[in-house]
Amino acid sequence: MKLSAKVEYACLAIIALARQDQDESPVRARVIAEGNGIPEKYLVQILLQLKAANLVRSTRGSLGGYRLARPAQTISLLEVIHAIEGPDQSPREEQNLASRVLAAVLDRIRSAERRVLSQTSMAQLADLSSPPDWVI
Repeated sequence: MKLSAKVEYACLAIIALARQDQDESPVRARVIAEGNGIPEKYLVQILLQLKAANLVRSTRGSLGGYRLARPAQTISLLEVIHAIEGPDQSPREEQNLASRVLAAVLDRIRSAERRVLSQTSMAQLADLSSPPDWVI
């Protein structure tokens, strides 16, 4: 599976927000964009999609910004993908036996992929992307 740049940017934004303490002030889009090398205007569009999917919430004003709508442990990678790209498209009906066999195999692969994505939380990705707590 190849993730689009838009999904990758959405994941980076969610990870940046997951690293923030929920009690801290919201994070500005500019801070997320600069910290991750994402064009700010593009990130704002992505954040609006994440907001529409109830994954992030925004606060307006001089102290405004974005924060997660719920704990990162409860936000799956699959939810982020669906928020950006929409749900999976329904497969088309295959005509011949070889096409049906191939479609069945691909369906099993997609099912396994969805299972892994739905079981991977954004908190896990944030933990994996953090520097280690130890020094050698």
